[in-house]
Amino acid sequence: PAGTGNIPTGEILPVDGTPLDLRGGAVLGERLNDPFLRDTRGYDHNFVNKGEICAVLRNPESGLTMTVTTDLPGVQVYAGNFLDNNGKGVVYGKRSGVALETQFFPDSVNHPEWKQPFVKAGRLWQSVTRYAFG
Repeated sequence: PAGTGNIPTGEILPVDGTPLDLRGGAVLGERLNDPFLRDTRGYDHNFVNKGEICAVLRNPESGLTMTVTTDLPGVQVYAGNFLDNNGKGVVYGKRSGVALETQFFPDSVNHPEWKQPFVKAGRLWQSVTRYAFG
């Protein structure tokens, strides 16, 4: 859950019974106006990544799939709720796309119990995120 400014409260809660429960598949557009998502105007939530595959998107019309794998602890799902018809040469309106952003948890620097995004000077750090299409 998030508080003021959509900053996580520090709790990690189950998604059971909420529009955030995407584990069995869902049509995102059918849930965007759910009262549960009112404060974020739709999806703009960090999900806990419990395995290497963190997301699969499917287009039932074209059959195209995108599978996202990562070694990072979270994935932010953002459904373009705050897009306002701006773009570079192209107009992107509200909810005209979805972004899957692999990341450390937002505000993790203030939650020492979470995996931390710090790298000491002179040390190598790397992460791998793959977007596979089929």
